[in-house]
Amino acid sequence: MVDVLAQCGDDFLVANNVQKGIMQLTDMTRGVALYAEIGPAKEISGGSAANTIAGIAQLGGKTAYVGKVKDDQLGAIFAHDLRAQGAVYETSLAPKNSDAETGRCIVLVTPDGERSLNTYLGWSEFLGPEDIDEQMMAAADWIFLEGYRFDGPDSHAAFAKAIAATKSAGGKVSITLSDPFCIDRHRDAFAQMLQEDVSLLFANRIEITSMYETDDIADAIEKAAQEVEIVVCTDGANGAFVMSGADKWHVPAVPTKVVDATGAGDLFAAGFLWGLTNGYDLELCAHMACVAAAEVISHIGARPEQDLAELFRSHDLM
Repeated sequence: MVDVLAQCGDDFLVANNVQKGIMQLTDMTRGVALYAEIGPAKEISGGSAANTIAGIAQLGGKTAYVGKVKDDQLGAIFAHDLRAQGAVYETSLAPKNSDAETGRCIVLVTPDGERSLNTYLGWSEFLGPEDIDEQMMAAADWIFLEGYRFDGPDSHAAFAKAIAATKSAGGKVSITLSDPFCIDRHRDAFAQMLQEDVSLLFANRIEITSMYETDDIADAIEKAAQEVEIVVCTDGANGAFVMSGADKWHVPAVPTKVVDATGAGDLFAAGFLWGLTNGYDLELCAHMACVAAAEVISHIGARPEQDLAELFRSHDLM
């Protein structure tokens, strides 16, 4: 997935029937039409889980990414940028003569820093079990699954194959719920996965309350913790909550000027997973996650521009 980022006012969202602050799926026709309406734009490799993997790789973590792009210009940009961060990316490219294109997301950023996502899935929709390298999955201590990727004819089968290979070798499963509309589309599948396979859940306030069908974030976190070993829930400027068993922590957000909220959750997950896989305690992992999230929302684009390890050290976290 490649992000096409443009700034606009709320009136532009209304005029173009864009719902603010969430992800909306579009077809190729809608994506082209919306692209024609936006002002100057910046193209940056993106994709929720890819941003997380890029963040971990930048920190020196050993990572690999599985996701489908086409052998086209945007696909080449995506693959180059991810590998340049140090991540392994070996998923076969879709052929040049195929009808679908590399997925792209038109990200409209309003003056308050909120981002509204308009996503043409393109080839990312067609990730299937044949794209899952079981040896690679078995070598992982953790796999990180993106809820957005549940939208696709063979996505659930791909997830099941990756989970089985990882767990059979003693690895663990983490997932981000990604979006409330995604939850609505796949509630039963998410519920089964959380109960049977997931050890670490990432969500924000809206997602976790949607998943557990309550308006009370504390109640939702408690319910999740009955099913999942570690629950991590972000709450915007209020920071993040972590719960594992009977243990609970609240970690404040790192103050920063919000320029573009795109990737906040992605880099939060990157900071947390890097800390977890390097032996830090859960509270410290959450502090790292908040620092990483603050960095990415301070500029346009969903990939870090500063050295995250240096930032962690500057906050006395390493």
